[in-house]
Amino acid sequence: MANGSGTGPARRASDRGRYGRLTRQRVLTTALALVDREGLSALSMRRLGTELGVEAMALYRYASSKDSLLDGLVEALYLELEERLAADAGEDSDWRAGLHRIARATYAVCLTHPQAVPLLATRLLAVPLARRPAAVLRDHERVLALLRGAGFDEATTADVFRAFTAWLLGYVSVELRPTVDNPDETDPAFRLGLHRLSARELPTLRETAAALAEQGGPQGLAAGLDALLDGFTNGSPSAASG
Repeated sequence: MANGSGTGPARRASDRGRYGRLTRQRVLTTALALVDREGLSALSMRRLGTELGVEAMALYRYASSKDSLLDGLVEALYLELEERLAADAGEDSDWRAGLHRIARATYAVCLTHPQAVPLLATRLLAVPLARRPAAVLRDHERVLALLRGAGFDEATTADVFRAFTAWLLGYVSVELRPTVDNPDETDPAFRLGLHRLSARELPTLRETAAALAEQGGPQGLAAGLDALLDGFTNGSPSAASG
């Protein structure tokens, strides 16, 4: 194949950046750091290439498209989850303790990388089960194995899995919603922008806004998860229907 001048073979974009030859891990780590600093809108092949000191075309060996790169960020989040779980490798007393440990670690990953959290919804909504990153599938397996090991039948396992996943990702999404309207304001009402909310039409929201601005934290996550799981076990921490 000729190059643009027709005088020889086309030049292959080098993947040797300012920190040496690229690897998939380096590409994803740099992409995640960029998103952490500047948000998802800042991520492009060109910008990532600049960060790594290579031409954008060199990145296509590690991510074949922008969607593939975004899936790689999801993979990076779940790999970090695995690292956190490995570091907290104490033996779980039962399946509920195991789910709480996974929930705490997932929450910690999401609060470390809040700018990337929307991908946990948008990319997993777009990617069929069997095509999800391996680290995501291992997370699914981890949760399902806990439930099956507890004695839940297949149908109930699926129900609990869906409920656990929905609660965990939903809780994180609510925690990360911005509530501060003007961070430079010291008056709480103006800081939250309550003057923008109609006292006649939204009285309860105005009254509750200050409480909503506070994060529920790991304690709120655990309390909600226990309430959710109680619905499948009739309130008994160790009972599994199977």
